[in-house]
Amino acid sequence: MNETAHPEIIESVHRLLDTIPEGVTVVAAAKTRTPAEVDAAIAAGITIIGHNYVQEAEQMKPHVKGEARWHLIGHLQRNKINKALPIFDMIETLDTLKLAEALDLRCEREGIVLPVLIEINSGEEFSKTGVHPDAVDELVGSLAHLAHIRIEGLMTMGPFTGDPEDARPYFRETREAFKRLKSLDQPNLQLKTLSMGMSNSYRVAIDEGATLIRIGTALFGPRPCAV
Repeated sequence: MNETAHPEIIESVHRLLDTIPEGVTVVAAAKTRTPAEVDAAIAAGITIIGHNYVQEAEQMKPHVKGEARWHLIGHLQRNKINKALPIFDMIETLDTLKLAEALDLRCEREGIVLPVLIEINSGEEFSKTGVHPDAVDELVGSLAHLAHIRIEGLMTMGPFTGDPEDARPYFRETREAFKRLKSLDQPNLQLKTLSMGMSNSYRVAIDEGATLIRIGTALFGPRPCAV
């Protein structure tokens, strides 16, 4: 790839990576972006690409030349599991027992163990997926028998508002759930990842313990307007 392509993305990635603390990894949120834009981000140092939609990622990935891990950061429908598994190295949005069992069965057939995060609907918003905070312990316990998924942490969006500080209580609540779950002795539970924060709120998320931050606009610029 010609590394002079999309120099503004390369500059944005360098600027962000220079400011985040050690131990925090950037997931480049690639929804609506082009393979060339994603390649520019990888060339600048991004190691994880996040995508919201299985079908769009399936179309994009073969055209991305750079090497990176791929995370699903949008909701996974059970009828898309077969397509998702060859694309993604991690599912960040596991939120129900039914989805977990379907995913585990497919992973067993493929002979793999898939890393996943449990998505917390920390704002308890009807419009968003994710398990409610007061139900996460029960959900995680119900997944103990699933040998082909490995629960590596939690993910949350938090309510989107203009003031990043408004997200702090939701990030803090997710961090407390993470700390609580770490004490469980469960064979498929290896908590090490806390995925929180986006372009407008990642600094607050890092303050509250995020180890993954999902950044789109701050790397790639505003998304193209829908036609």
